[in-house]
Amino acid sequence: MDATQPYPSDISRPLVALMKGVVFRENDPALWHLLEEGQMAVRDYVRVMGLELMLDTAEGYAWLATREPEQGEDPLPRLVGRRQLSYPVSLIIALLRKKMAEQDAAGEDPRLILSVGEITDMVQVFLPASGNEARMMDRINTHLNKIADLGFIRRLKGEKDKIEVIRILKAFVDAQWLSELEDRLKQYQAHLEDDNDSGSADDSHTDPSGGSDMDVNIDSTPTGDRGGG
Repeated sequence: MDATQPYPSDISRPLVALMKGVVFRENDPALWHLLEEGQMAVRDYVRVMGLELMLDTAEGYAWLATREPEQGEDPLPRLVGRRQLSYPVSLIIALLRKKMAEQDAAGEDPRLILSVGEITDMVQVFLPASGNEARMMDRINTHLNKIADLGFIRRLKGEKDKIEVIRILKAFVDAQWLSELEDRLKQYQAHLEDDNDSGSADDSHTDPSGGSDMDVNIDSTPTGDRGGG
């Protein structure tokens, strides 16, 4: 290694790709190989910026997340901002993560593909009642578009009604959060039913809890080229 160049030059491509978003093994195997080979240098490089390399070799993706300060260390300004998600977007993300966990537990196909209709059926029991099915589908599609922008899902080419859930969602909705999901959803559903009984529910699709408990902890988001389905 050149004394004037403290880091190997072959980590430049992986670093640039990581700064733009998530690196997926399936999209660029050569780039992934460079990242795996140079991961220690990448970790050292991003550490000084308050970032941490998150690399999942089993699932085949990597991204940069904010590094938690060590004891006695002053936190650095965040390079990666957090996103506050609306209740229905958080809800859909949580239910998709739950569905993925169920499919994994059953040992089924690792690719989770659902229709917009199936997702609507999953979600609508936790949203204010609506007598207009077409309007409900339009709203669900709007929320799905936002989730696609976050990088957690993609619409299959030639089948716009089909959604594939990207497996990196597992990393952003952790197991502990998921284990508490059932109780949270019961609380939200009970609250929603109370609102419906009192006639106070509307079609605004706001968080019926009035709080942020449902929000998924989104740090860096998995944007970037995810390829086609």
